[in-house]
Amino acid sequence: MFSRVAKTSPFACGFVTRYFGTTAKKNFKVAVLGASGGIGQPMSLLLKQCPLITHLSLYDIAHTPGVAADLSHINTPAKVTGHIGDDQLQASLEGCNVVVIPAGVPRKPGMSRDDLFTTNASIVRDLVDGCARTCPNAMICIISNPVNSTVPIASEVFKKHNVYDANRIFGVTTLDIVRANTFVAEAKGLDLTQVNVPVIGGHSGVTIIPLMSQANPSVSFPPNELDALTKRIQEAGTEVVKAKAGAGSATLSMAFAGARFTISLLQAMSGKEGVVECAFVKSSETEASYFSTPLLLGSNGVAKNLGIGKLSPYEADLLKTALPELKANIKKGEEFVKK
Repeated sequence: MFSRVAKTSPFACGFVTRYFGTTAKKNFKVAVLGASGGIGQPMSLLLKQCPLITHLSLYDIAHTPGVAADLSHINTPAKVTGHIGDDQLQASLEGCNVVVIPAGVPRKPGMSRDDLFTTNASIVRDLVDGCARTCPNAMICIISNPVNSTVPIASEVFKKHNVYDANRIFGVTTLDIVRANTFVAEAKGLDLTQVNVPVIGGHSGVTIIPLMSQANPSVSFPPNELDALTKRIQEAGTEVVKAKAGAGSATLSMAFAGARFTISLLQAMSGKEGVVECAFVKSSETEASYFSTPLLLGSNGVAKNLGIGKLSPYEADLLKTALPELKANIKKGEEFVKK
């Protein structure tokens, strides 16, 4: 029986190289599209430490050569290249095994993730079009918000090119799990690195459904505390946006979460068994056509969808509330590409 969430974070020891040791297989090319941004730079720094990566390819519309030069001075094995502008997108993607996409505009105070749709939808569509043309067999990891819509956009673009594989396109919702783990551990005085809370659904507001009933180790909260904690997890991104007072959104924690998911995926691709992460994928688990659940990862992406498991009555109500908004978000993304 597989654990429903990853038992240890790749960053539990502080440095990725310490986590992997010195015997890791090094054979993957990973591209970061949006590598010069607030998420892209710190995430690229974390990925540069991963010995599973032979080549770290950085792409953005500005400043990428400088970011690449900076990272290339770090004495870890991954070769770093910087690519800039539309005419260099293909070169950045050639031979890629994994493409991570944090590109897009950040949220500002008063903005919802859905407010980002018009700008970020176009960015994701164009970048994913390049992936479908250049590295159609790569794993595609979408961070750009609103994830509930940008993942369906990626799928529809791949379908247009007749290279769609639902097992290889992921919406990275790992930040919701990281936040749930942190908040629960702090509330209960537990080891932050040993708490695992599955988070299912989507990646915005009420579509984020933390499953406290499936937490490991087992925890319980009075109803009022459970509701307050759930709402904090759902609105944690807004908490950061407000705290930054117009200076940006969650970048460092998202970089950590994005790197965690990418490294977990690389581990599974390299043959490690039992790697489980939650992600937003094409799904038949609910009436929503995309849904985040714990996934067993393998060499070809999703090896098995582990499903939603048994929900508490409170969690079942959360799911009922989430589905209408989630379905609307998905439809919006699909229709954007069709139009």
